[in-house]
Amino acid sequence: MARGFDSKFVEAQQEEAARGTSTRGRALSPEQRAAEQRRRMLQLTRTRTERDLSRATAPAHREMLQQALAALDHEIDQLAPR
Repeated sequence: MARGFDSKFVEAQQEEAARGTSTRGRALSPEQRAAEQRRRMLQLTRTRTERDLSRATAPAHREMLQQALAALDHEIDQLAPR
């Protein structure tokens, strides 16, 4: 289980580097760092949920995953910089 988490963490770091959205060079407040960390965690959770949805076959399970995606999207939108 830890191995899967580690690989997801590395994958997220690689995606961030590819996007060029690194916060290097900018001083962030503790609140900004916490919000950024929360956003990244939510995005990883969303990716895993999408993968689970693509594999789900039971209608009730699919519905639950779709609701989870909607809730994650809403929470990510709330953390977006304004």
